[in-house]
Amino acid sequence: MQALIRTLVATYLLAVPAFLLAQDTAPPATDQPAPSTYTPKFRGDPARSDSEARALGYMRVVMRAEVVFNKKNNHYATSLTQLVHTGTFTQRMVNTERDDYTVGFRPTKDGFVLTMTPKNLDAQHRSFYAEEDGKIHADESKAADADSQVVESHHW
Repeated sequence: MQALIRTLVATYLLAVPAFLLAQDTAPPATDQPAPSTYTPKFRGDPARSDSEARALGYMRVVMRAEVVFNKKNNHYATSLTQLVHTGTFTQRMVNTERDDYTVGFRPTKDGFVLTMTPKNLDAQHRSFYAEEDGKIHADESKAADADSQVVESHHW
């Protein structure tokens, strides 16, 4: 019995310090950002991060709701509130603060402009721009506009 107790005590005395040492060891600090670990959500996904994927998903819902609204009313909605219960657009989606992005929406004479502006603009948080033509434009260096690169196009 004493041999068993000695074995248990020895194991404890060796295991606990090793465990504590492993807990205190941190990876070395670097000045380089961690590489993106984004996994595309579908074939041809233009997003570069989960944050962009959510922003683009929101844009798709708004754009699709505008198409449905226009077919029903012969004009596009003049506010996000008008889109509630159109397609999959919900009351919660009227909130223009969306995670790392702020939504911009304004009606135009014959359509609308929808923007997603990141709180911090970088390669994984690009700005996005869309109109009623179904094209989503992106820019990683400035606010996206109609002249920015098209990253996705819809023909509803």
